[in-house]
Amino acid sequence: MATYVMLANFTERGIMNVTNTAQRAEEFKLTAIRHGAAVRQTFWTLGQYDVVVIVEAPDEMTMTALGLSLNALGFVRTQTLRAFSETEIQTIIRKMA
Repeated sequence: MATYVMLANFTERGIMNVTNTAQRAEEFKLTAIRHGAAVRQTFWTLGQYDVVVIVEAPDEMTMTALGLSLNALGFVRTQTLRAFSETEIQTIIRKMA
């Protein structure tokens, strides 16, 4: 499975309901499972982003559907990054030659 980093910021609705953020994170884990993905870690952060989530998904289409499902709830807006492990980046570098 591919690894993705989701960077999230609370919307106005999300910050007004911030006391429920941990519960929403648990619900997101279940949504991920239904999409065939897995939430590996969730962090609430200081700085530019409010939440960082590490997700494993089988492909970009699955991850896109999961991200759209999350955004449609209206509590956060996300940016998703594909993350590569050390092994994956070594394979990529070998393909450069």
